[in-house]
Amino acid sequence: MGKIVLRLDRVMADRKMSLNELSEKVGVANVNLSKLKNGHVSAIRFSTLIALCEALHCQPGDIIEYQPEE
Repeated sequence: MGKIVLRLDRVMADRKMSLNELSEKVGVANVNLSKLKNGHVSAIRFSTLIALCEALHCQPGDIIEYQPEE
């Protein structure tokens, strides 16, 4: 089975945005964003994904990537 990989860290780096700055813009606690950034979550709310995309000026596919099983 393939897997979903979160690329939030890469998008944040491309935008030169810190975790604290993103947290303020999105309205999600630093701890929860850190878990997202490090891929330690099993789900993400659409409302959170929308807020991330608005704050980072990106598309969901920039943050979430599907990797098929090799």
